[in-house]
Amino acid sequence: METQASTRTIDKKMNEFTERFMLPDRVSHSPEMQWMPFSDDGCWFKPLRFDLTTGLWIMLFKVGKGAVLSRHRHTGGSVTGYVIEGKWHYLEKDWEANEGTLIFEPPGDIHTLCADPELGMTTLFTVTGSIQFFDDNGSITREDDVFTMYKRYLYYCEEYGIEPNDNLIF
Repeated sequence: METQASTRTIDKKMNEFTERFMLPDRVSHSPEMQWMPFSDDGCWFKPLRFDLTTGLWIMLFKVGKGAVLSRHRHTGGSVTGYVIEGKWHYLEKDWEANEGTLIFEPPGDIHTLCADPELGMTTLFTVTGSIQFFDDNGSITREDDVFTMYKRYLYYCEEYGIEPNDNLIF
């Protein structure tokens, strides 16, 4: 039977081993960050993580009351979202996301995000790959991935005299 002292010794040795190979902890405090414009149609974001190795990016996404994020497709990976406040739905789907809802979107899905007209919404999204936006003719008008979002973040910081948070980059 192991004692607490031997368990602590094993834990310490394991921590020493894993710390040699793992990335350091990163902490970012979203309340200190400003909401940045995502598009010209009442959508904003706060970046939380840019993983330049895997293409994953995490953001808080906010859509104003009744605003719409235009038709888009996720490519190269899935999207997971968790609704923090408000409500929203996809024009093309028959479900609604409310506070506390977890959403999984497979790659390739095309949809139009519509925020509740009285509440708007704030959702935590984890995105892998890119997002392609379409015009009414089905032509791609814009494409965002971890690199364009990081570049947008850096430009915003430069424009407003904000020191970029290096803890967002992995």
